[in-house]
Amino acid sequence: MLTVTSVNVNGLRAAAKKGFVEWLAGTSADVLCLQEVRAEPQQLPETVRAPEGWHVVHAPAAAKGRAGVSLYTRREPDAVRVGFGSAEFDGSGRYVEVDLPGVTVASLYLPSGEVGTERQDEKVRFMAEFLGHLKDLRERSAADGREVLVCGDWNIAHREADLKNWRGNQKNSGFLPEEREWLGRVFDPEDGGYVDVVRAQHPDVEGPYTWWSYRGRAFDNDTGWRIDLAVATPGLAGRAVKAVVERAASHGERWSDHAPVTVAFEM
Repeated sequence: MLTVTSVNVNGLRAAAKKGFVEWLAGTSADVLCLQEVRAEPQQLPETVRAPEGWHVVHAPAAAKGRAGVSLYTRREPDAVRVGFGSAEFDGSGRYVEVDLPGVTVASLYLPSGEVGTERQDEKVRFMAEFLGHLKDLRERSAADGREVLVCGDWNIAHREADLKNWRGNQKNSGFLPEEREWLGRVFDPEDGGYVDVVRAQHPDVEGPYTWWSYRGRAFDNDTGWRIDLAVATPGLAGRAVKAVVERAASHGERWSDHAPVTVAFEM
């Protein structure tokens, strides 16, 4: 079995004080993908910077206090790559990948965007470059007999079933027609060629949501978005046996505004 968990920690130093350390001690995951770490490695407590029993790679952003992705693996990776060959984005703390036996696993933090601002323009540029990387990665890995799993905060809800208030968000970043079309290309067998593992395991349900605003009673009312995805090559997706969202039991027990997404595969 290969069990992989992904979560946007919304600031790892803050999450460590709210329960992440205890959660990490109890997880049975073989690989952990973190996004929005928002810290340099030396700023992190030892219990999360280099916890016993894990091999860790941190990829902070050049801009202090922003973005940042990390990968924790139980076994030492065969190779580690930060970024995806982008002159603009390789220093932005948004992508890191490792090679493990038979599979490449990546942690992705796609820009969130905001309509009418440079942030949305940045998101569009990232998506354009990243789709090319996904295709190249799939083809290179297939040539080496490897599968691919890209986990993270994709910051796009693909379908109406992926967010509670879809009608009110059709003109907002994260559910724009062009963003959804782009994600559709990622999942098109004739284009990106990847599979949304959680949706494949839960084809006819609302959600399961992975992010809820801290405003109002979004969590209590389950007014959420499913934007944290595990995206795999078809061969690996076909071996998935479990895909769950580790939703906290109550609002007060959350250590991030996102919930961990865990997928397990027979290897």
